Amino acid sequence: MMCGAPSAAQLATAKTQNIDDQVRSQLEEKENKKFPVSFRSQVVAGMNYFIKVHVCDEEFVHLSIPKSPSRKQALDLV
Repeated sequence: MMCGAPSAAQLATAKTQNIDDQVRSQLEEKENKKFPVSFRSQVVAGMNYFIKVHVCDEEFVHLSIPKSPSRKQALDLV
């Protein structure tokens, strides 16, 4: 993967599913729904995750989640 360029969209891996699980539960609780997901990632000083959540029919929510190498706490939905 080239530094600074997002990857192509792909299905979630165990690593990105873990990141998604930390923030998706907040979204599902807020919307009272369950959602499938795909993602892209971007190598920077840490990693940026761009998660596309299918909410219904033709509706999607796009999450942008930065994760620095030193960040150990839970991720939050912004």
